[in-house]
Amino acid sequence: MSLFNITSETGVLKKLLVHSPDNGLGKVVPSKAQDWLFEDIVHLDTIRREEYDHYIKLLLYFLDPEKIKGKLKEIDDPAANRVFYQPGHQDFYRSEHVIELQWLLEEVLVDDNLRAQMIAAVCALEGCTHATQQLLCKYLPVELASCLLSGTGNDKSVLFAPIPNFIFTRDIGIVVKDHLILNKPAKIARHRETLLARYIFFHHPMFIAYRNNIIELKQNRPLFLMPENDNGNRITLEGGDVMMVSPEHLIVGISERTSAAAAAQLTEILFQRGLVSKVSVVKIPAKRDYMHIDTIFTQVKKDVWVMVGLFSEQMSNHYNRSGIEKTLLGDNEDKAEIVQFNKANPDQPIHFSSLEALLRDISIKDLGCSTVKIIFSGNNEYPYAVREQWTDSCNLLALKEGVVLSYDRNEKTNTAFANAGFKVVKVQDLIADLEGDRITTDQIQDTVVIMPSAELSRARGGFHCMSMPINRE
Repeated sequence: MSLFNITSETGVLKKLLVHSPDNGLGKVVPSKAQDWLFEDIVHLDTIRREEYDHYIKLLLYFLDPEKIKGKLKEIDDPAANRVFYQPGHQDFYRSEHVIELQWLLEEVLVDDNLRAQMIAAVCALEGCTHATQQLLCKYLPVELASCLLSGTGNDKSVLFAPIPNFIFTRDIGIVVKDHLILNKPAKIARHRETLLARYIFFHHPMFIAYRNNIIELKQNRPLFLMPENDNGNRITLEGGDVMMVSPEHLIVGISERTSAAAAAQLTEILFQRGLVSKVSVVKIPAKRDYMHIDTIFTQVKKDVWVMVGLFSEQMSNHYNRSGIEKTLLGDNEDKAEIVQFNKANPDQPIHFSSLEALLRDISIKDLGCSTVKIIFSGNNEYPYAVREQWTDSCNLLALKEGVVLSYDRNEKTNTAFANAGFKVVKVQDLIADLEGDRITTDQIQDTVVIMPSAELSRARGGFHCMSMPINRE
């Protein structure tokens, strides 16, 4: 099996990169939450034991059942103290299909030269003292990997800021066919993530054969020559704004986190390398409400999509305000502007009137569907549509065609799925059925698996964000 192979958003998931919530997530304090891109502080133990652990279990049942099948009682025994989920422990699950980034980082740090380089680079980035740098040089690889992610030393002291957004592995990079696109984050809080990702992807033995297949966007105009408030030419790209929707078609978002300059450069590179023949650019308002395009729509099946109704054709009357309304209420409509470029004729782009028009076009023209179904966030009911979009009702991960992961708190959206013919099941019940041989993953069709989300949803990211697929069937 090739390591990198992504040609769709819904093919059977074979390999993905994840990062389980580390101690850094529990170090987020109210005064720094927004600087670190969090809206609130979260309870780490609840996220781990009652929410994210279900995610890992389900991924293993689908992608690597030998690691978990028949072992659930032992894994869940309180006496086991969660070691199955702890990358630094000898009993960690260490799957080659559900791949933990902290585990990969540990293995890179075994190399003395790379370890010294990485310590120096992180200390320079974080403004550490020489004494801190010397202290880190004494850490074992497993200790250092944990520290570089959480910012916490062996004595529990905080050496530098955590990187709590590392759980959102989608933003680290995106695989397009057999190539990897590394991100260029817009926010300073995510710069250390990029540094660590570079060392992993360029130096870990798993990726060595693909080193020439890694795409990094370049800041053609040096940032130090640009005015501080000039974002027009900045190259910023995050994985939540990139979707490989068919073997020849990529969607790139322009958002709060991904710039138009980055979308243009990426489109040119993909055409030059012959990786795709079409790129659709979806520009959404640069607002925290949306962040990335995968917060307003994702794909469920070849002919089924979920999206937030604010960007729907049904809202067209909302935008046709009178002059008086625009004067009194403002003209800050939430619209999506869509333009599609074709490699054969890039100077004559196609414009789409709405997001739905693009999604229908993809399903019909690219994927050969005869009909297309759009499911709306919150069942398109006020105020649930926007409330549930905020808690990632549109940010779904497909394990395979028609089987997606969603949050339990998005009740109206889950009802809309049920009305559309999908089975809605709790992850706890599904795991019990899989463990008890009452069902197999092959038998699961058209299903929304609802995941506990009291704390995870407050981190502002769904399972599409918390996954970096690198291989789909």
